[in-house]
Amino acid sequence: MDQLAPVIAASVNAGTPLLLAALGLLINERAGVLNLGAEGMMLVAAIVGFAVGYQSHSPLLGFVAGALAGMVMASLFAWLALVLATNQVATGLALSIFGTGLSAFLGQRFVGLALPNQASAIPWLSELPFFGPALFRQHWLSYAALLLCGAIAWFLYKTRAGLVLRAVGEAPESAHALGYSVRGIRLAALLFGGACCGLAGAYLSLVYTPMWVEGLVSGRGWIALALTTFATWRPARVLLGALLFGGVTIVQFYLQGIGVTIPSQFLSMLPYAATIVVLALMSRNPDWIRLNMPASLGKPFRPGSI
Repeated sequence: MDQLAPVIAASVNAGTPLLLAALGLLINERAGVLNLGAEGMMLVAAIVGFAVGYQSHSPLLGFVAGALAGMVMASLFAWLALVLATNQVATGLALSIFGTGLSAFLGQRFVGLALPNQASAIPWLSELPFFGPALFRQHWLSYAALLLCGAIAWFLYKTRAGLVLRAVGEAPESAHALGYSVRGIRLAALLFGGACCGLAGAYLSLVYTPMWVEGLVSGRGWIALALTTFATWRPARVLLGALLFGGVTIVQFYLQGIGVTIPSQFLSMLPYAATIVVLALMSRNPDWIRLNMPASLGKPFRPGSI
């Protein structure tokens, strides 16, 4: 049990950026927009958040800057995909490539710099046997991500605004005919998704590492995209998937620590291999995915065409 508690704590820590990014992407896709630029948004947010946090000595300002950087990247995608009606898949891939290069350029002077550890704990609860070190010594953003998951579930299924968002993702022409601004709603969804991806990227560079190196995100943006499909676009399942993939990420370090004689390259492959396996298993039943997937996902909307 003493060995299990640190593994659980590390899994929650590793799953937090996946949860934040996947929740933002879930809102995007519920509105009918497929943004494959999560990796690039997270990278830019990671370096911007780290730079601001390092120079201001305020991690909070770093998180704010990271969220804003993610929103700026999302607004660029929105201009291309919503206003110019470019192909969403190609635009998202271009955004990811652009973000990778931009983050490497902006981060040259910050490579190797480190921030102090931001360990925190909930008073009294953190002293509980097993549960204290396992669950109640996380960064505050980990708990905020859990609250955000519940808030998004309530928003989507219990509010009129959530119903409108889902309607835009299912039948944008009908929503437009009823007087709703499809582009405006999709823009708001993209900005929210950008802010979530920005927080995820800033968490990686300010808390999880905490330092900046080129390519810090290491494919987590793509895993977050896979999580939305794995969760069939439901917030509670996104939470489960984020913790699962966070645990797989930590298992590789745990196995290396106890001296398992497996090449480290194979252990490093575990999170990505698990992603491929999950998607391969889900693709065996395309009808099930089609029933849960927003009907207009990835399809451009042109108001003048109806």
